[in-house]
Amino acid sequence: MERLQKYLAACGIASRRGAEALIEAGRVTVNDTVAELGCKVDPDTDTILFDGNLVGKEENVYILLNKPEGLVTTVKDTHDRETVMDCLDGVKARVYPVGRLDMDVGGVLLLTNDGELANRLIHPRYKVAKVYLGWVWGHVDDESIAQLRRGVWLEDGVTAPAKVRVVKRSSGQTCLRLEIYEGKKREVKRMCIGVGHRVASLSRIVFCGLQVGELNPGEWRYLSDDEVAALRKATGA
Repeated sequence: MERLQKYLAACGIASRRGAEALIEAGRVTVNDTVAELGCKVDPDTDTILFDGNLVGKEENVYILLNKPEGLVTTVKDTHDRETVMDCLDGVKARVYPVGRLDMDVGGVLLLTNDGELANRLIHPRYKVAKVYLGWVWGHVDDESIAQLRRGVWLEDGVTAPAKVRVVKRSSGQTCLRLEIYEGKKREVKRMCIGVGHRVASLSRIVFCGLQVGELNPGEWRYLSDDEVAALRKATGA
């Protein structure tokens, strides 16, 4: 027996949190009875339906996308804007972005239907490393770097210490490499603003060890077995 939301996530219906929302909305039934949050199921004997369609586990799919700037990181957009899903020509499996990148941020994005792994990758408990390369306005001095490394006070609390170094400088801007381990909304941008430097451009260059490599913006590839194993090892999955 396993919790229904965990099973739905494993089937690629949604993330575990998203599956909980679907259950609470009454869109899932077990043996012709509307399911309740927290119920347990036996996939071998129970009939589980989502919106009237039989639910079954799909083969897990793992995709690395070099997200272009200008796309929304979601499956569907209520304003009919292009999403990252528009890049995935030829992918038949129902996959979902792991976490989010702002519309104006490009770089490494993982998409999968493995809800259990996705949940671990975005949960702060597992301290998954995310590395960003950003140009910020102004000359970033040593005190600002030290503050970023200590943690920056934001409206939703202080950030965890980040690994930060100056990559290069140009007239009026500084290029920073920032490594963080949590996933607060627009965290890197708000951290930089918090020390007095607005971000001019930003990209994510590493996510849990994954890099885009030879992929051009908008291109994608499937992960290798070794890469998937490394993700599982990093999160204890």
